[in-house]
Amino acid sequence: MVALSWSLTLAGLWATAGDLISHGTGPGTRPADHPERGDVPGWVMITLMSAVLVAALLALAGPALESMFNQAMDKVGN
Repeated sequence: MVALSWSLTLAGLWATAGDLISHGTGPGTRPADHPERGDVPGWVMITLMSAVLVAALLALAGPALESMFNQAMDKVGN
């Protein structure tokens, strides 16, 4: 019984190794470029730049926006 389980385990490992070799994703190799893989560092940079831009605009225009909001609320409340 133990020999049968070892043979099944080895067969599974052999099949997995064959899949890795055929797809080129073994240790030390780069996975094949997939069309939907994306550019993660680029998206991180875009997200950070957008956050910095929003923070800068809010810092510059914050007081003006606050006064416009308060004026609008005063007009609605009266």
